[in-house]
Amino acid sequence: MKNAVKFLFVLAIIPLLTMMSCKEEATETEYQKLTTYMAQNNLDLADVLNGWVVGASGLSVDPVDFSVPNYTIFDIRSADAFAAGHIKNAQNVALADLLTAAETAGKDKTFLLVCYTGQTAARATGLLRLMGYNAKTLKWGMSCWHEDFAGSWNSNATDFASPNWVTTGTPPALSTFDDPSVVTGEVNGEDILRARVEAALAKSDWGIAKTDVLDNPGNYFIINKWALTAWDAYGHINGAYRIDEDMSLNTLSNIDPAKTVVTYCYTGQTSSITTAWLNVLGYNAQSLKFGANAIVHTNLAAGSGSVAWKGNGSSSEMNFGYYDGTGLMHDPK
Repeated sequence: MKNAVKFLFVLAIIPLLTMMSCKEEATETEYQKLTTYMAQNNLDLADVLNGWVVGASGLSVDPVDFSVPNYTIFDIRSADAFAAGHIKNAQNVALADLLTAAETAGKDKTFLLVCYTGQTAARATGLLRLMGYNAKTLKWGMSCWHEDFAGSWNSNATDFASPNWVTTGTPPALSTFDDPSVVTGEVNGEDILRARVEAALAKSDWGIAKTDVLDNPGNYFIINKWALTAWDAYGHINGAYRIDEDMSLNTLSNIDPAKTVVTYCYTGQTSSITTAWLNVLGYNAQSLKFGANAIVHTNLAAGSGSVAWKGNGSSSEMNFGYYDGTGLMHDPK
């Protein structure tokens, strides 16, 4: 009799345990599934940033035809810009087709992403890395390859006076915020990640002009992404938080998902790849175009020249040959 009662008790409690289990599973948000998957697959920000950029001086460029044989090159500029001049053997790939092109080439390839200034390429590099590809950004983009393409950086590396670029004050203390909302309709972390990467590739408003930010810094959650020594040496946007080496999946609660997040660095390239990572995680994030080079270029060039356009050691003026749409090679100048 006692055994029968025990048996009936077990039968009665199993459905309750099942319901509790289902309830626990139902409370796990897509954001939680996504961050868990990213943590398990080494997709934290430090992993994505590890070796993500290469200067033209660090490439093995053929001295005769100026090809870069160690890379599969994806040039993500417009078709017209590509036809005007590109690196030998580069493929012109639209951002919307980036994942398809990478899948066709295969994960055994090392990709070099090329754009006008290095900023869009940095974003594309980050998104490819999140999908498991070995990708790098050409620092400074085609602007560094030949002076014929340097216009974008030449016109944007400048000094810009603003009362909201300040040189005093310590970084403000960080607060704690709720998780951002991630809604894709997918069930598992891998599929959620792909959906978020695809959405990020389709996003066009991921960059923001310095005037928009400096005119109204209080409208944004601003992240200064460089070392404390640089904060002291070059100044910062008024009200910015310094979140650099500590930015990770474990510290995302320090970022306010209710505001537009603006990240800035020296050149706009590191902030672009960081912004891509934040976009995938559900933040409405934008990268400050051209970074601090668009605000305090002279000081950057005089200090740490490697982070300044045409700065000493920056690898921004390499002067290699290139090819136009007819296949004609244009010599270095």
